[in-house]
Amino acid sequence: MAVMDDDDDEKRWEAVAARDATADGSFYFGVRTTGIFCRPGCTARTPRKANVVYFESTSAAERAGYRACKRCRPLDAPSERALAARIARACRLLSRQQPIETRELAALLGMSCGHFQRLFKRQLGVTPQQYRRRVRSERARSLLSEASSVTDSLYEAGFESKSAFYASLGAELGMRPAAARAAGDGELIYYTSRDCSLGVVLVAWTTHGVCSVTLGDAQEPLLAELEAWLPRARFEAGEDCAWVMAVVDAVDGNGSGQAQLPLDMRGTAFQERVWQTLRSIPAGETRSYQQIAESLGQPGAARAVGAACARNRLAVIVPCHRVLQSDGGLAGYRWGRPRKETLLAREREPERVKGRKR
Repeated sequence: MAVMDDDDDEKRWEAVAARDATADGSFYFGVRTTGIFCRPGCTARTPRKANVVYFESTSAAERAGYRACKRCRPLDAPSERALAARIARACRLLSRQQPIETRELAALLGMSCGHFQRLFKRQLGVTPQQYRRRVRSERARSLLSEASSVTDSLYEAGFESKSAFYASLGAELGMRPAAARAAGDGELIYYTSRDCSLGVVLVAWTTHGVCSVTLGDAQEPLLAELEAWLPRARFEAGEDCAWVMAVVDAVDGNGSGQAQLPLDMRGTAFQERVWQTLRSIPAGETRSYQQIAESLGQPGAARAVGAACARNRLAVIVPCHRVLQSDGGLAGYRWGRPRKETLLAREREPERVKGRKR
């Protein structure tokens, strides 16, 4: 059918009357008296409501005998600004406490469900419902430290049931909510240290995977830092295992077993997106903070990318040493610039024999 259903015509007319460019691409309107069809955000003179007809696509408008407006050029792709505005609106709706289905969200934006999902994932790297789960988990993470009980934070964060709350937080935070609320209270974390080509590496892990890899000159300060990070967790010296050996090999520049390492990452949704992006940078290559931000679809977030790199606790496994300033400068490195220089030089000269101190 060429013309759209009447159910939401009032909302569409409001967009046309307001020349709302954020609605561009969600529908098109034709003017019966001129035979021209436009985008909702067209800056031409607003037509009379009685003369307006709506179409779901440009092809539908053309089949009905309408010509494209030469001012708003509806046959061209929607502007990046308009698409970004619609994604921003979707994020605001997903951030509300009330649940919303993807199909319902797409309808509110005037888009087909499939097109909306593809656009959302291309812009943010996750599906709409994955985004909503992350928002709820981050909200719960902040509430857990303040709420008088886990149940209080459950409902404040927008979870519909206790089972959904525990299942989601177990996956998102790497620990059960009660443990997160008390900064790791009751959680068992294993650790061990080894000599390596960069000094000493301390590896810590849980049943979910490796949660910390830090570099220094001695075990004691590294262990003190780990305990300060999760002050109420229980720590136990562990024995060398395949995970530990894979980490040490990665630090020393030998092998590629770290690619298969299970990781117990503990950051915000944005931080984890940055860290996953860092893991995709090939050895021997570098990126700038700005390039990372642009690859995430957030070109204005270069400083936030830098902050996420600074909070990385998985040295080498999450290779924040491969991120440089825009002018090629080294910038800082949590474990010292000399180690960053060593790592970069070694990765740029793969044929070098990499000595290991064990």
